[in-house]
Amino acid sequence: MYARNLAVAGALLAHWSLAQAIPLNDDFTLALEAGAFSDYRSRGISQTQGDPALQGSATLMHSSGLYAGIWSSNVDFGFDSKTRQEIDTYAGYYWQMSDKVALDLAYFDYAYPKEGGLNYSEYFAELSAYGARLGSYYSDDVAGEQNMLYSYVGYNTILPAEVGLELRYGVADYKDPVWISSSGSTRESYDEWEVKLSRTLVGMNWTLSYIDTDLSDAECANYMGFDDVCSSTLVAGVSKAF
Repeated sequence: MYARNLAVAGALLAHWSLAQAIPLNDDFTLALEAGAFSDYRSRGISQTQGDPALQGSATLMHSSGLYAGIWSSNVDFGFDSKTRQEIDTYAGYYWQMSDKVALDLAYFDYAYPKEGGLNYSEYFAELSAYGARLGSYYSDDVAGEQNMLYSYVGYNTILPAEVGLELRYGVADYKDPVWISSSGSTRESYDEWEVKLSRTLVGMNWTLSYIDTDLSDAECANYMGFDDVCSSTLVAGVSKAF
């Protein structure tokens, strides 16, 4: 229900290689990243009620393509939720078939301290080719009992002036009709999308994203408890990889 839209591991691996991840020996490297963002959006929905987020990650990578890591962010779900942090651990395999084609497979575990009922896990797969991306995340224990499949298509490219452009369109499909409109009608899925611009300046990566969903205020409020965490927004961020 609350999982972040984890940055695709393959894209991160490529980014970290350019950022010169810390070499530990001939086979292992360690990638560290920290960032600040004006909002933490996961699949179009705010995890901080529109407030800023501080995020960081550490990933150990092997020359074979195997990797494992941890990622964390502050969260705020409102009401009586005791958790103020999300901690994600992950392990996977990144297979680069050629310079332009790669396959990424991973397992993610999401933990929310003091709110164990929110914990769950996902399986992930993505095929990327010539800038295009096709991927999905699948979980069978969201909120302890809900199945959810999040599928997306995307495209990455470099614009003039070394500005990165990332496009994504995703569909989150739940087992049950959890989204309830003001008229009482229900549906199992919603669509979300993002347009992101990025630029590296003074050794840091600066980003600006437009993010939106097709959820109405009523659908958002009936499931998330607030009617303003699913609407369109601009998210600015700055991060640094080591």
